[in-house]
Amino acid sequence: MTLRVLVADDQPLMLGALSTCLAAQPDIDVVGEAQDGAQAVELARRLRPDVVVMDVRMPTMSGIEATRLMTALSIKVLIVTTFDIDDYVVEALRVGASGFLLKDVTPEELVHAVRVIADGEALLAPAVTRRLLDRYANRLPPPSELLARLTSREQRVLELVGLGLSNTEIGQTLHITTSSVKTHVGHLLAKLGLTDRVHLVIFAYEHGVISPHTV
Repeated sequence: MTLRVLVADDQPLMLGALSTCLAAQPDIDVVGEAQDGAQAVELARRLRPDVVVMDVRMPTMSGIEATRLMTALSIKVLIVTTFDIDDYVVEALRVGASGFLLKDVTPEELVHAVRVIADGEALLAPAVTRRLLDRYANRLPPPSELLARLTSREQRVLELVGLGLSNTEIGQTLHITTSSVKTHVGHLLAKLGLTDRVHLVIFAYEHGVISPHTV
């Protein structure tokens, strides 16, 4: 199966680099490029890509607003960002982004992220997660009473989901099968009343399941 990807960045050099990296993969087809948020949304509506790789700081329309409009169309969005825009990353996740990476990731990490997100999982750069937690540690609330509904194994899976691990990586960490991880994730969504994996990540972050010491 070939993944259809739209790339959006207002810096021509970065736009070209991202597109070239992805287009070099036999299973990825870069179907469009955009240099501002409004153009990205227009192309996403017309081309219906599987994944949009997008800078969060975009002219004309912010990356956050563009992400909100794209996810409303069930289009998955991967944010590429830098350390100085942590607030934007949190907001992008709130409006439905499937993950975020730093712009200095390796080509292999970028390609892996696109594939993971296209497969319906969330992916968060561990270095960014650590910085976010360090910055907002004093705002983290005590564990929610909702956590009492979870088994110890489910809480551990939630922690690993919050840290940005894929189902395969969680399975390797806990020495269980990927199908077992998917079952646990499904139970977490049902017990916590959440709709998707990204909201599990936000829940873990906002309810103190992960902290600077766990990253």
